[in-house]
Amino acid sequence: MMPPVERLILSRGWRRWLTAFTAGAIGALAMPPFGFLPAFVLSLAPAIWLLDGTVKDGPSRRTALTAAGLVGWFWGFGYFVAGLWWLGAAFLVEADQFAWAMPFGVLGLPAALAVFPAAGFALARLFWLRDAWRILAFAFGLSVSEWLRGHLFTGFPWNSPGMALGQNLWLMQSASLVGLYGLTFLSLCIGAAPAILLTGRTARDRWSAPALAAALLLGLAAFGAWRVPGEASAAVPDVRLRIMQPNLPQDAKFNPRNREAIMRRYLGLSASPGKDGNDHASATHIIWPESAFPFLLHRDPGSLAQIGGLLGPGSVLITGAARMDMPLPGEAVGKFFNAIQVIDDRGTILSSYDKVHLVPFGEYVPKFLDSLIKALGLRQFVHIPGGFEPSPKRTALTVPGLPPVAATICYEAIFPGEILAEGPRPDVILNVTNDGWFGQTTGPYQHFAQARLRAVEEGLPLVRAANTGISAIVDPFGRIVDQLPLGVDGIIDSYLPVAESPTVYSKWGRFSLTALLLICLIILIVRRGQQTPFP
Repeated sequence: MMPPVERLILSRGWRRWLTAFTAGAIGALAMPPFGFLPAFVLSLAPAIWLLDGTVKDGPSRRTALTAAGLVGWFWGFGYFVAGLWWLGAAFLVEADQFAWAMPFGVLGLPAALAVFPAAGFALARLFWLRDAWRILAFAFGLSVSEWLRGHLFTGFPWNSPGMALGQNLWLMQSASLVGLYGLTFLSLCIGAAPAILLTGRTARDRWSAPALAAALLLGLAAFGAWRVPGEASAAVPDVRLRIMQPNLPQDAKFNPRNREAIMRRYLGLSASPGKDGNDHASATHIIWPESAFPFLLHRDPGSLAQIGGLLGPGSVLITGAARMDMPLPGEAVGKFFNAIQVIDDRGTILSSYDKVHLVPFGEYVPKFLDSLIKALGLRQFVHIPGGFEPSPKRTALTVPGLPPVAATICYEAIFPGEILAEGPRPDVILNVTNDGWFGQTTGPYQHFAQARLRAVEEGLPLVRAANTGISAIVDPFGRIVDQLPLGVDGIIDSYLPVAESPTVYSKWGRFSLTALLLICLIILIVRRGQQTPFP
């Protein structure tokens, strides 16, 4: 009787595609909030075996690469459907308007994103080898495609395989050396290596790759244990933070008639006693989440005065808020920006940061689709007329009483190596977000985990204010100082952890990844030259 693994390798047609889809879906269990690392092995081992099967698809290289690409596409489709299903919740916030588009988010986006692992599998197949070195080919191919996924077409590195290692406190510390994409390469090597146990030609083949993967995993854990100090991070002097999490339903924020009720809720929560009896007047900085108001705050003197009345002398409030520039000659309305604004105790806006990396369809509609949507009589997803404009340049946010701030809004925090502005290094990452679109799903957990990893990469503390959660203070090692869970309202009173020295990744991030992949490519070329090549 043929062994199960050999039957899988020899599978064709729908059996091959179904196996690939199922394996990809299992891999999503390694992502937040589950973090089940063995699921990555159960996902990647079948991927290796299915790629082995493409060797027998025919003598043509084109046939082999096409077969590998199809395996990668079905694997990626399963991975993204299982990992991004929560996007469907956003279409139900205004179901009467947008429920029709739900399949495009739940199935269409995963289908498009699956093109990247399809390319990665095909690239891996190009360097496929007969021994355990094919694990390196697999990690190389998929790492390249993951980097492309994070950069092409505005980029979307959500649930990159590196997050399999990016949730455990010790394992995530290697991000300070190689960042998310380096963690992706390492996680692919570790997760795929056990596949060789059942397909190696010799005992040495069968055990060498898994043993090296186990040693690598232990090495990463040892490095993390060494890097994380035993004591808590020191506090920035004379800074007391208060984060307000209102937990407002998303549909309530759309209605301008709720403006007074929303402001009362924000002010009331912000002024409530802390869990340790702290008074809001002791806070030097109060932080509110993204998209806090269903109106333009900078055009509302009354609301600004209320905010000023909340604050103690010398204190400031930092909040997400849409803002509009004055219209230029010939413009009917000015340009809108998704912004963070800093307000003092007189109700004066002192400084602002405009979002650079906008969410396609969520914050703007690509121009080539805008006219089509209007022609079909459909309403845009974007509630701002014409959508938001991106800031042309990332700038640091100036906040009285705080060291330089790297400001990020919503999913800007998922992009490694892109959150720091040019100029002096900041001492804190600020992330304001509104994940209320996605309800009690896995999406907000995934978002928080990715923002947390930015703190480790850069060696900077993270201060995060989220409408429905997860709001948190995270130190430069990824340790959670305090947090509010998803789906509750409340406040966090906390100190601000001191930043660490610049990490290796902070200084050399892109160069370290390039060097890693270049070394890998050289090894694969040399090893392939020493073997009889596959088609």
